[in-house]
Amino acid sequence: MPAKNAFYAQSGGVTAVINASACGVIETARAHRGKIGKVYAGRNGIIGALREDLIDTSKETKAAIHGLLSTPAGAFGSCRHKLKDPRENRAEYERLIEVFKAHNIGYFFYNGGGDSADTCLKVSRLSESMGYPLQAIHIPKTIDNDLPLTDTCPGFGSVAKYVAISTREAALDVASMCATSTRVFILEVMGRHAGWIAAAAGLAAEQEGDAPHIILFPEVAFDRKRFLARVQRTVKRHGYCVIVASEGTHDADGRFLSESGLTDAFGHSQLGGLAPTLADMVKSELGYKYHWAVADYLQRSARHIASQTDVDQAYAVGKAAVEFALQGRNAVMPAIQRGKGKRYSWHIGEAPLQDVANREKKMPRDFITRDGFAITEKARDYLAPLIVGEAYPQYRNGLPIYTRLKLVAVPRKLKTAFKV
Repeated sequence: MPAKNAFYAQSGGVTAVINASACGVIETARAHRGKIGKVYAGRNGIIGALREDLIDTSKETKAAIHGLLSTPAGAFGSCRHKLKDPRENRAEYERLIEVFKAHNIGYFFYNGGGDSADTCLKVSRLSESMGYPLQAIHIPKTIDNDLPLTDTCPGFGSVAKYVAISTREAALDVASMCATSTRVFILEVMGRHAGWIAAAAGLAAEQEGDAPHIILFPEVAFDRKRFLARVQRTVKRHGYCVIVASEGTHDADGRFLSESGLTDAFGHSQLGGLAPTLADMVKSELGYKYHWAVADYLQRSARHIASQTDVDQAYAVGKAAVEFALQGRNAVMPAIQRGKGKRYSWHIGEAPLQDVANREKKMPRDFITRDGFAITEKARDYLAPLIVGEAYPQYRNGLPIYTRLKLVAVPRKLKTAFKV
């Protein structure tokens, strides 16, 4: 009987290092050809499985797969498609199992965040109830760093590095012109309920007076009066003020300052526009000239300035996912665990998906200063090792060289199509 094939898919917002996890999965699977047949990737995430639109990664060269280590975004395509509860839409799950049966797939590797962990757990449980042997392993990924039971999430370290560097560089720019031009600069970063990315900007400050002067966290309710007073005091003292604001900043009633009234495919409120909202506030109340920027996709796709630690960890969780599957594990997630010594170290542990799915890890209150506008030394100790190391891609003609895969489709075996 031929070895079972594996299915791998990327889900949700991509990162600078999610492809490193894909590389870890595929290279490790290839090293165990006697136990794992081919690795099929879903084109555009889980939608590829539902549509039986699979990519045969065995058609890619060894060099191309290894090139994923230094290539940003999702090489196989990702999606924001949340599978509903099986009791509401069992057809989608039955379709997955039908496709997996048709292609002799016995391993399911799902690379994503909290919603993906939930999907992975549901697929595992349903396959068991349907009597189809399938080992489902979730591979952690999220720039938000909000998955529980893992010290950090692959993707976060590189975003943290980008935001810290961008904050320092922009601050130097503003400082050099503040006497006659911009007094206030606002950088809006991602982070709906957890302020990890905004906190990373705090690494840019090494001594008193360094930017960022104000950090806005989702964990601390926004107070307009206190905020404006701090901006005014900072400008008077230093000549300028740099603010890093998490998109999830909200008032005491829990209302997002940047809520658009729309929702995404996962049912989350769409956020955006916090930076100009704060800028208008500063202009109308204090009269300062301002500039603002939104890190947006730039922060999560900046592979040219990725953290080596992040790249290593992203590859490690992909590799561990395959090893867990070969050990017979099911419904688990490789988790990064921090060593106890003063010198930073880490290793891969294991977390049950039932304790990961639909849970968020927010910033501990003791990571935020008492006034709510900066990070503490404890937060700095946690964050600093995650941005260490440069993992520059190779360059040609002044631009980074990124891998482009052939993405050869696997011939369909099912007669019925499935509408997503």
